[in-house]
Amino acid sequence: MALRITDECINCDVCEPECPNQAITMGPEIYEIDPHKCTECVGHFDQPQCVEVCPVACIPVDPAHVESRETLWQKFQRLQEAKV
Repeated sequence: MALRITDECINCDVCEPECPNQAITMGPEIYEIDPHKCTECVGHFDQPQCVEVCPVACIPVDPAHVESRETLWQKFQRLQEAKV
């Protein structure tokens, strides 16, 4: 499951640098998460780092991008291979 940032985002800038996959970018009004890059930090950390640092709790699971932990692991591996 990829995560998403809701319109409750206050643009505090703490989530973007925490993302190990560079899946978070500034959108037209608030930060956005690219579901093709978001692995919920699987392969990097035990918990999604953006969720851990978000002061307003505006980063839930995106129901439009439901993925199993195994699928997230496979996405992590593909992203790592693309970096090489």
